Amino acid sequence: MGNAMVTDVDLVHEAQSGNVGSLGLLLARHQADMRAVALSILGCGPDAEDALQEAVLIALRRIGDLRDPAALAPWLRAIVRNSCRMQLRATTPIPVEDVEALVFPRGEPDLEEMLDGHALRDWVWHALDELSPRLRLVTMLRYFTAATAYEHIAQLCDVPVGTVRSRLSQARAKLSEALLTTASLTHDDVAIQERRRRREAEDTLRAARCGSFAEALTDLCSPAVEVTTMKRKRIQGIDWLLRTMDRDLDAGVQQNSANVVIGRDVVIWENSLINPPDDRFDCPPVVIWVNFLQADRVREIRLFHPHRDENVPCRCCHGRR
Repeated sequence: MGNAMVTDVDLVHEAQSGNVGSLGLLLARHQADMRAVALSILGCGPDAEDALQEAVLIALRRIGDLRDPAALAPWLRAIVRNSCRMQLRATTPIPVEDVEALVFPRGEPDLEEMLDGHALRDWVWHALDELSPRLRLVTMLRYFTAATAYEHIAQLCDVPVGTVRSRLSQARAKLSEALLTTASLTHDDVAIQERRRRREAEDTLRAARCGSFAEALTDLCSPAVEVTTMKRKRIQGIDWLLRTMDRDLDAGVQQNSANVVIGRDVVIWENSLINPPDDRFDCPPVVIWVNFLQADRVREIRLFHPHRDENVPCRCCHGRR
């Protein structure tokens, strides 16, 4: 049966059951209609293309939330309209919760869980690997971590905010194209690599709590590893990490692995910071480690608090250089 004879309803059901090819066909089939909506709101130019690519990525992640498959076309148009509104507002967070046509439960699963549930993980990571290292990093931060604001990404990448916007625009276009052109291909299973990197993060943080952090970091990192602190100071070697972790633990602050995002040459850890009760030095809830790899060892680590209030002192940042 030809693709033209398969209805959208059939394709939605297949896509929601994990058929990546059906989802790719749906997005390709409706791309012209989605572009028309973007052009009608933003006019011809890069903003309309950015909104379209953002909408494609949102639809990819949210196809499982479409309750009425027959309403696919208006659902996609609503996503595009809201992406366009976010472009007009020049707002930094990802425009997911603002999509009016969707009803999302509070405490929704993280992106990794949604990708696993929809059998999209391998497809997405294959498309991400098609990006250059610079574009891949901003995409991973924007769509897969808590550091979604352009200002946060700029700090982690050590580039101006305008460069982040430009790289994300390029990345969205290339990623959307890669997703649509590779939907029917067979992709390597990244689950083994994900499990390995997640276990590596958990073991390293557990070693810190058990007094063997130095050994764990020595195994993880190259001897010349460079660490960029929360205050943007660059330090050679692991000594600063050891001292900082010791002070945190002495103060009753622990790091637990909450999320691990993998790429070809970078692994991002999102660690929950667990504060002792009734402590006036209240640490932010999350610290991000961006680990750059070389020959499968970490050559550079950049640390960042995406939710830190600069006016509130915390033990993991207060008074440290």
